[in-house]
Amino acid sequence: MSTRVLSSVVRRLLERPAPPLLAERIGQWSQPALLESGPGFGEAGRYQILTAHPRLIFEAEGETWRITTDQGSSQSGDRDPLTALDHLARRFDLAQAGSIITPDRPPFEGGLVGYIGYDAAPLIERVPRRLPRESRLPDIRLGLYDTAVIVDRTLGTTELWAWDLMGEGAAAPARRASQWARALDRPPARPITRSRMTTPVTPLIDRSAYLGGVTRALDDIAAGDAYQINLARRFQARGRISPLDLYLRLKDQSPAPFAAFLAWDDLAVVSASPESFYQTRGDHIVTRPIKGTRPRGQTPSDDAQLAAELAASPKDNAELTMIVDLERNDLGRVCQYGTIRVSEPARVETYQQVHHLVATVEGRLRDAIGPVDVIRAMFPGGSITGAPKIRSMQIIDELEPCRRGVYTGSIGYLSRCASAFNIVIRTIVVEGDRATFHVGGGIVADSQPELEHLETLAKGRALRAVLEPEGGEWIDP
Repeated sequence: MSTRVLSSVVRRLLERPAPPLLAERIGQWSQPALLESGPGFGEAGRYQILTAHPRLIFEAEGETWRITTDQGSSQSGDRDPLTALDHLARRFDLAQAGSIITPDRPPFEGGLVGYIGYDAAPLIERVPRRLPRESRLPDIRLGLYDTAVIVDRTLGTTELWAWDLMGEGAAAPARRASQWARALDRPPARPITRSRMTTPVTPLIDRSAYLGGVTRALDDIAAGDAYQINLARRFQARGRISPLDLYLRLKDQSPAPFAAFLAWDDLAVVSASPESFYQTRGDHIVTRPIKGTRPRGQTPSDDAQLAAELAASPKDNAELTMIVDLERNDLGRVCQYGTIRVSEPARVETYQQVHHLVATVEGRLRDAIGPVDVIRAMFPGGSITGAPKIRSMQIIDELEPCRRGVYTGSIGYLSRCASAFNIVIRTIVVEGDRATFHVGGGIVADSQPELEHLETLAKGRALRAVLEPEGGEWIDP
């Protein structure tokens, strides 16, 4: 084992435990935040970031926000949580466009890790929230983490990093690194409990209601109110739930480049998202929207035919083109003039359960832009709202009979010279004995309601299999 101290930063090469065991260990520590990728995703899945024991927590519900430190002190306010978050990011010099990149270090160098839920959208745009809050999860929750294990798949290394974010002096990171190394050498304190559902996975928005919602969305599109509307439905099950067990099984059954596990108290977010919202490195920003889905085939020839059908689909390519235009417009709010380009208009990417159609759009941020400026310009992602974005969100609020909460928000991090957030899809939210997940799809003028319904079942198959491994046919009256 080798250790390097770099100006109050400790970097220690780890030989054990092996990466597959890291999530089992760190996932049982206090308030873990695991950002992982399955194998085979190239540069998109190069780094895995596993951390725990946050130094402070930033939370917001509606207009109210609070910051709580690990020492028990707190600060709160009842106006403009995003301004408070901006002050916090600038205090720790996180993800500023003018940051100097250090090529020999990973993109995460300590910082804020967590989520921004879809229900935070009214902080940015004038969009309604017709239905009352029903979740105990806040709209925004980000923890400040100053120690992490980082796996680099390209180099094949596993390193323990510790940073002095709190101004505690050079000895503090070394002390924490030693404590973490000793803890990682010990076996887990307890075995991971297996989750057992006592009720089947059932839709809170049944087939008939979803078909009716799609029909109404088509009416809005025909009337010229929108070009595309992303409509979602929610499923639920109850039982004795072990969130880490769900995460490990979901990660195994449905590998994804932007998986995540966040847990605290009896709450957790368990995600196997295939979609990147955006990533920044210095002043470079990239967004990769997904539009278009096909299930995997039963045979190699069927699978190839479905992928080819997706690549050639006029409907799916039109959907993606609409969202690419929306994302270009959003990037235009924060990027230097003339730097935005569509580097990849469309490509089929294949995952364990589905094929997706994906585009890549990138640009260069203006010098004065901070991470919250990017959030204000981009959030929520256009691929999960529709176009035009604000009108689509208004229609979503009219048609969906329950709030989205975390779903279609973003999970990720703000670090010293970089940031990265996913789109929260393929995600289970745990609240005590209840597990819920949403699935949805983009509705356009030539959408067929029954096919849209079947697409939601294809997207939800992996989530249902984790909650209900022995389940038969969907209970979807």
